[in-house]
Amino acid sequence: MTLSKSMPLLYSQNGVWEGYYRYYNSSGEKIDQHKSRLLCRVIGDEEYHQTNIYRWEDGKKELRDFPAEIKDNKLIFAGTIDGWAASVDLDEFDRTMLLYWKRINEPDLYIYEMIQLSDDRKHRSRTWQWFNNGKLLKRTLIDEVKISDDWQSFENQDPEYIEITENLN
Repeated sequence: MTLSKSMPLLYSQNGVWEGYYRYYNSSGEKIDQHKSRLLCRVIGDEEYHQTNIYRWEDGKKELRDFPAEIKDNKLIFAGTIDGWAASVDLDEFDRTMLLYWKRINEPDLYIYEMIQLSDDRKHRSRTWQWFNNGKLLKRTLIDEVKISDDWQSFENQDPEYIEITENLN
């Protein structure tokens, strides 16, 4: 069975997303914000690779890569983060994914993420809940719009993407 049939919600996120991240401390005060561009790549039926580019108003830029393996209707992350992602079967509308992950170099920190997609699969919102030693540390709210299904064009032709990846690698 192809991934588009076995994991349609994950498969529908294949492409380029632009959005805005806002971080809040446990008291609800905004502590950071930045723009983002994410390249979500479903490669065949067994590989996923996500590249996040973050851009702050002061000119700071950051690139993060998240390779994953697709196995048993789940994403299994390896590399800088360890964790999983899967569709929520109880969601009868097929709009929700749940992720658990932790950064390899921060063993006391873990994050639960919920992704909600619109029915047309062109908009999504994500919520991260950060826990450190079992206590809520902060939350991240992310709003995104899918700007293209064609991540290959951005990877190979978009001048901003090429410039950022060359300068950050």
